[in-house]
Amino acid sequence: MFVRTAGERDLEAIRALLVETWHATYDTIYGAAKVTEITGEWHSLARLKTHLVEPNSEFLVADDGTALAGVAFARAESKAVKLHQLYVRPAMQGRGVGGMLLDEIEGCFPEADKITLEVEPANERAVAFYVAQGFVK
Repeated sequence: MFVRTAGERDLEAIRALLVETWHATYDTIYGAAKVTEITGEWHSLARLKTHLVEPNSEFLVADDGTALAGVAFARAESKAVKLHQLYVRPAMQGRGVGGMLLDEIEGCFPEADKITLEVEPANERAVAFYVAQGFVK
């Protein structure tokens, strides 16, 4: 598994990963119809494509050579970094992929003095991941 910068050729696979992960994570919280609506808007190919050229940002994928296992997107905002996305395919969760992506994001912004993010409180697995990575609520 390696982490690399996302490219235009990755966008369909990234979208599929995000749709799969969102349904696995949020269907029980928001309902499948709402998740479909959200992923249709937030994870459209056009929206994802903007991440490729956004200034002061990094758009990364975790790739095993045959499929994408995870994705992360972060943007520098002054001396802070805002982590907007960090998702790992459900079958790959718990295998260190999220930590690899987070480490790479941190390394991409050496000038930053903090990383912020938002997480749905009902997403207990994500909350536990970020707390284990040293984040505080």
